Amino acid sequence: MSGADEYSVLFEPVKIGPVTARNRFYQVPHCNGLGHLRPQAEAAMRAMKAEGGWAVVSTQEAEIHPTSDLSPYSENRIWDDQDIPALRLITNSIHEKGSLAAIQLAHNGHHAQNHLTRAPLLAPSELVLQTPYPKQARAMDKADIREFRKWHRAAARRSREAGFDIVYVYAGHHMTLPHHFLLPQFNDRTDEYGGSLENRVRLTRELLEETKEEVGDDCAIALRFAVDEMLGSEGMQAQEEGRAVVELLAELPDLWDVNVADWSNDSATTRFEPRDGFQTTYIEFVKQVTSKPVVGVGRLTSPDLMASLVRKGILDFIGAARPSIADPFLPNKIREDRIEEIRECIGCNICVSSDSLGVPIRCTQNPTMGEEWRRKWHPEIIERRVNEEAALVVGSGPAGLECAMQLARRGYEVTLAEAKHEFGGRVMQEAALTGLSAWKRVTDHRIYDLQQRGNVQLFTDSRLSASEVIELGMPNVFVATGAKWRRDGRGKSAFHGAPIGLGSQIFTPDDIVAGVMPQDGPIVVYDDDQAYLGGVLADHLAQVGREVVFVTPASIVSPFTELTLEQTKVQRSLLEKGVRLNLSQTLAGVAPGQATLQCVYTGRENSIECSSVVLVTQRMRETTLYDELCGLTASPLKTLELIGDAANPGLIADAVYSGHMAARNFERNADDIDREFFRREVISLESA
Repeated sequence: MSGADEYSVLFEPVKIGPVTARNRFYQVPHCNGLGHLRPQAEAAMRAMKAEGGWAVVSTQEAEIHPTSDLSPYSENRIWDDQDIPALRLITNSIHEKGSLAAIQLAHNGHHAQNHLTRAPLLAPSELVLQTPYPKQARAMDKADIREFRKWHRAAARRSREAGFDIVYVYAGHHMTLPHHFLLPQFNDRTDEYGGSLENRVRLTRELLEETKEEVGDDCAIALRFAVDEMLGSEGMQAQEEGRAVVELLAELPDLWDVNVADWSNDSATTRFEPRDGFQTTYIEFVKQVTSKPVVGVGRLTSPDLMASLVRKGILDFIGAARPSIADPFLPNKIREDRIEEIRECIGCNICVSSDSLGVPIRCTQNPTMGEEWRRKWHPEIIERRVNEEAALVVGSGPAGLECAMQLARRGYEVTLAEAKHEFGGRVMQEAALTGLSAWKRVTDHRIYDLQQRGNVQLFTDSRLSASEVIELGMPNVFVATGAKWRRDGRGKSAFHGAPIGLGSQIFTPDDIVAGVMPQDGPIVVYDDDQAYLGGVLADHLAQVGREVVFVTPASIVSPFTELTLEQTKVQRSLLEKGVRLNLSQTLAGVAPGQATLQCVYTGRENSIECSSVVLVTQRMRETTLYDELCGLTASPLKTLELIGDAANPGLIADAVYSGHMAARNFERNADDIDREFFRREVISLESA
């Protein structure tokens, strides 16, 4: 059986109420930082998913009213008729590629902040805002509920006018009023909208019925519902009230889009949920109690698992947010029996971090994500080479691999030289740490691609000097030699580093990932990077049985991971493994057998016993080769470019993007690059 035949079940059309999806691939609603501020970029990004074979392409949250203002985050808006043209741009772009367009209507209740509109916050009961901003939501009275239902009905009508094929009622992620009404921790009402489950589900039922009345037979109605809060007996559980909700509403929507709450659980990282399809056990009951089609998620990347879920009658649609970001062409690659070419999601949540920051989406695996309109980048198409014939890439970390792959795709003869015994650089090193094994997919995808190409030569154990680079005779050189972690304590909190006494046992992340481990404890992991790696290293050392003391100037462990929805899990994991936490402490000095800490607030010092210190502070760019090449007189090189961490240390996603950008810009006019950094969507000025 060929791959195409094996997965043919995934390409069957499926009817959703009055509309039909051409296959079973369904891009569920997900945020992208484009929204109402960047509608052309939003349309282009969604269109790319449709072009890649996703039969249904959904928007992100669409705010239905000024009382659900998510500013500064740029979601979609459908407040009034002025929003229809921008939404029509999205539906037209999706329809042109042959897919159905879905809109997720949302009123976020006390999850919203209303910073722009300054409107009162609404909730089922008196509730404090779910963010640090000191504000409270008022309990909605009957008039408020009637108004909310009118707003939702009007938004449904505008959705139909904007050309959407599927209209969502959204009751999930702890983010929306329908979900807040469903959950006792948010709803202590004593009227017909509170108390019993039948009462708490009343608002969702009314929204489904009224949305159906409003859009008639033109649009399908979807219900996005979190069947389990993953709080055990403290919350809604799939086999108890979660199942009961589905039973009560079983035939009302045309489609069930089911997942778990909250968002940090639904979009769990591979660090804490390594399994593809990790939500299956929570959602597998749904098709047992409804005849309507069901879409589910769980970072589904394996075509075998996808086909199995359909054949077993668990899902009708393969839902995806993050896998569709990592590879918008995943469905087409399965259909065309090109499975080895899929860029698998690594579950790092860099896409999520963009939304958390209120900036356009990005992806570690797919550097073109979010750049479809503003840079005219296509994930599968790149312009052919111009005049030059050959290029040398030195270093095979994420930047070097991406640069080499894209140069090869453009048609250049590419030589990739790696000083170490294996390709991959920091990706291979970090992927060996506890919880990060899926990150190896970054190198696997690129190395496989390069190995298939006849215009690529790959060399390991090939440390090059400047003279050797010149001897190779290739006039275009890209240097991706990475960066090393400092050993002197210099970082965010100490520009001049920390005093380190003679005989102190000092290690860096480079030592740990290379297998050079402290032998005795306790080990101090000092995290002044405050991103993810310090927490990972502490977890890794504790996992292999070391006694670990975690020290950081931050007030929590790994504050960056709040952006990736992991921080609580990171800190919990360390505590459960017995790691001692010293928060809000800088490293004032190290001597044999002890480390001196200083409170960031009071300046008071205290000493703790330790056998060694792992410094996770700041990286030094490795530019020796680049500097030597720059210093050559009468250099024959036409191109010499520093990329990745060697140019600007950052995330793996930043390094991949740097390598991709270098390959795209190669042989472009420098003035054009400066002038066309990227296209901006300029807000038009309306007359008063």
